Formats: sequence, C-alpha cells, structure tokens
Amino acid sequence: MKTTTSAPRRCARRRPWTRTAALSLPLLLIGACGTATTTGRPEGGGATGSPTGPGTPGGTPGATTGGTSGGTAGGSSAGSGTATTGPGTAAEPPATPRARTVRTAVYFLHGEHVSAAPRSVATPGTAAAAVRSLLAGPGRYERSHGRTTAIPAGTTLRSLAVRDHVATVDFSGRYDDGGGSLSMRARLAQVVFTLTRFATVDAVRFAVDGKPVERFGGEGIVLNGPVGRADFEDVAPAVLVESPMTGDTVRGPVRVWGSADTFEGVFRLRLTDTAGRTAADVLVRATSGTGTRGTFDVTFPLKTAPTGPGLLTAYYASPKDGRPVTVDTVPLTLRR
Repeated sequence: MKTTTSAPRRCARRRPWTRTAALSLPLLLIGACGTATTTGRPEGGGATGSPTGPGTPGGTPGATTGGTSGGTAGGSSAGSGTATTGPGTAAEPPATPRARTVRTAVYFLHGEHVSAAPRSVATPGTAAAAVRSLLAGPGRYERSHGRTTAIPAGTTLRSLAVRDHVATVDFSGRYDDGGGSLSMRARLAQVVFTLTRFATVDAVRFAVDGKPVERFGGEGIVLNGPVGRADFEDVAPAVLVESPMTGDTVRGPVRVWGSADTFEGVFRLRLTDTAGRTAADVLVRATSGTGTRGTFDVTFPLKTAPTGPGLLTAYYASPKDGRPVTVDTVPLTLRR
C-alpha cells in the first residue's frame, strides 16, 4: 500500500454547537468556489474557485472524472492595449469568459450521516450551481443506494455571497419547514459540507427569505454566527470518504481520501466486486483520531476483478470483540 500525504488539513476538534459572530458584515455577491489534497476539499484559484489539484475528484486516478480547463477567453490588442480599427472596419466586441464545466460534490444523507455525491457544474458561479444541484435532491442511482436528503422539496436559492472565506446563503422560506432536530441539523450540515468543499469557503452563514437566521426551525438551533464542518461532527460518519464518490468508476491503483475520527485514527478500507470477492483490503491510519478528526489519503492496487458493480466499505475492528464494524459504504463501478 502506498500512502500519499500532502499538507494536512486543519483537524477540527469537536466544539460546542453555539458560535458567536456578527452577521452584519457587508458581503460581495459572487459565485464562490475550490480540493483537496489531504485537506478533504478542493483547493481553488480565483474568485470563481474552480476545484483543482491532485486531490480533487478529477485528479483521482481510480475515477472517471472531469478536471478543469485553464484560463478564460481573452481579446487581442494593439499598441498600448486599446483596440484599433481602420476605416470601414467594425470594432470587435470584447471577449467574454467562456463557461467551462468542473467537477465537485454535493452531500446527501446515507442513513443519518452525510455522503458525497459527484456533480458537474458550469463556471463561473460553481458554488451556487452546486447548492442548486443539492436542492434538486439525489438522482435515481443515488436513491437506489440509500441516498436521501433532509432539505424540503421546493426550497430555492435566493442568493449566495462570499467574503473572507465565509459564505452567506439565503434560501426561500421552505428551507426551515417541518422536521425535528435531527432533520434540521442534517439539512444545515448538507449545505455546510457542500459549500466547504470549496477552498474559498471555511464557514457558512444562513438566511431565510432575506433575513439572517439566529435560531433555526421550531427546535431553535442556535445560528448566531458562521458555522463549519466541526459544528456538525455528529452528522459526519466516523470515516467520511470524499473520493471516490457514489457511482464513480475506478480502476487500479485506487486512490481514496477523506477524513476520519476513529480510535487512534485506525480503520480499514475494503473493495469488493459484484460477487462479493475482495479486490483490496487495506489498513489506513488517519493523521489523528480518538475525538479529533484527521485526514487520510491512500493509494492501493486491486486484485483482478471483473468489470461491473463494486462496493467500497470503510470499517474498523470492534475494541470489544474484534468483529468488523461497518462505518459507511460507497457504491462504485470497477473497471479493468
């Protein structure tokens, strides 16, 4: 097993739910964006923040995923940079940036925990496009593999603004309709994990119908400041696989990265084919564990496996009796 490690992600210790910060900062409306090496999310470039880098889904050697193209369309200039025309020649219109498609993730629920699902969105405005994809809910394949959403149908995105690595997202009033505390926390976590997948976003502020939210839903979940992934540790599985994602196609060697909070950071990854035969079963150690979420990034070969459905299982041995305890599963397609 080959283990690749880049700059470790800031490991988030569990913190109390309530956070204090002002919600009155003026915000610059932009389409936010950005991957993850071992940070567990994409690292991005400019204001649009398209996910790039070897740790993004597009850079996963085992997955058939898309990457990002570089640059935007530019125009020609002459002399000092001012476009010139001759007699009878029409001036060329200024060039506009070309939209391109990038690959990111949205987070649905698998049981009571978040689970990454791949999405392709157009630039600019990739973060807003990702949130709209999240609001559309899981697709047929994802639903058939137990992926659900706690976000009420009919919820719409009114606006998305990013400033100083904090996203302010404004939803329609449908967003806080119905549900108990578990549903409310899950729908908040789905948005937080989706937006913080981008390196330009560390935390999220919520608004509903244009009004900042300080207490969310009938359960009164306190949101008096920006919140991040660490505030929803209870909604993340003990091992969160960020790549490959639900439905990805992989071939050996397979790279798997994400975050984990297990005893001493130790767990295992097993990949099986449609007949249940084991193509790989490897020991993994995250950068931290036992109450502190760490990151992991491993690459391992596959035994001969037929092309077809596969399943990646994250599990650990029970400290009590040594039996395997399944943490989460990711359905995949294996390809020779």
